[in-house]
Amino acid sequence: MNDKNLKIESEIGKLKKVLLHRPGKELERIVPDSLKELLFEDIPWLKRMQEEHDAFAAILRKRGSEVFYVEDLLKDILKDTSVRESIIAEVIDKNPSSGNYIDGFLNEYLMSLDSNALGDALIAGVLQKQLDHLERHLVLTDYLKGPEPYAFYLNPLPNLYFMRDPAVTIHDGMVISAMATRTRKRESRYLAAIYEHHPLFKNCDNKTFYQDTNFFSVEGGDILILSPTVVAVGCSERTEVQGVEELAKNLFAAEIGITKVLAVKIPSNRAFMHLDTVFTMVDVDKFIVYPGILEQVETVIMTPGKDGYLQYQKQDSLKEALKAVLGLPAINLIESGGGNPVAAAREQWNDSTNTLAIAPGVIVAYARNERSNEVLTQNGIEVIGIEASELVRGRGGPRCMTMPLYRDGF
Repeated sequence: MNDKNLKIESEIGKLKKVLLHRPGKELERIVPDSLKELLFEDIPWLKRMQEEHDAFAAILRKRGSEVFYVEDLLKDILKDTSVRESIIAEVIDKNPSSGNYIDGFLNEYLMSLDSNALGDALIAGVLQKQLDHLERHLVLTDYLKGPEPYAFYLNPLPNLYFMRDPAVTIHDGMVISAMATRTRKRESRYLAAIYEHHPLFKNCDNKTFYQDTNFFSVEGGDILILSPTVVAVGCSERTEVQGVEELAKNLFAAEIGITKVLAVKIPSNRAFMHLDTVFTMVDVDKFIVYPGILEQVETVIMTPGKDGYLQYQKQDSLKEALKAVLGLPAINLIESGGGNPVAAAREQWNDSTNTLAIAPGVIVAYARNERSNEVLTQNGIEVIGIEASELVRGRGGPRCMTMPLYRDGF
């Protein structure tokens, strides 16, 4: 096996290593007033969510995947004093929830924690009342925020269980996402630190194709590795067109074997947040797609040009674009909802197209999307259904919840 612990050259090779985040205390710190800011649709029930997530992880293990948890890796690197100081300094520097005076006390509090408690705090956030034991002069935020029991000096990261977004493995390197929303920027910073410092990635030379500090946003849910030579990237609500171009140039310059980048523009809409919320790969020549976007999608194939420029080839449709980049005579776009537009719209809201391939023609999907799963089965796909009454509340499916690290070839 690759001693770098990273090898992703497709969406469908047998999944061998994967990174997850088990939902934790950060989910219990969502209150109705913060739903919009924290990108949630509803208040989740954590106990049930954890049960569903544990069952999902158990399926991945049963099917041959080694499961790592980002919270464990983060706590590992926080044992190193220099890493701890660096992460705390970066978090406080970018933290919008306090002023310079409070930052000093927040730093003091975080530095006082052991690596386990600090890892929990960096994910679950720090409530204002958690600093009440520190002797200090009160400032305006103490008086204005004081009556609120859920006022934070460091906001929680409830979206972290959607591990696909903050970083993506491509071949033997990583894209560290430049997240579109301030709420999620700390997630990619943690992934960058883990990638740089954790022994799991010690042989990877911190090889990256994009950085979380880049100006234009690129999020992992918009990146699909279609083959060893082709990557598709969505231009979406969360990934900017300029970011897609920059990523394409970096992938070509890295000379890792990527020869084509397929740009796929989808409507900028909360319901179509990322490319993988409307379109995922389930086999060598099969994809599940939400039919409501097929007439709205624009596709352009990018290839290396001269002097660092790109060449562009506009395509007539998603199907034709996929045939062209993959060199296949035919592509099967399996429409979610079984051809029923009402069922497709309802099930797309519950992530029917956000499936995770764990081997060619074998996927994990939410069991609740019965019509979409049925049409997948009719097209020769093995569907492993999981319960998701609570996991679904964050608007993401099995693919969103996973960051594959290693897949076999196919």
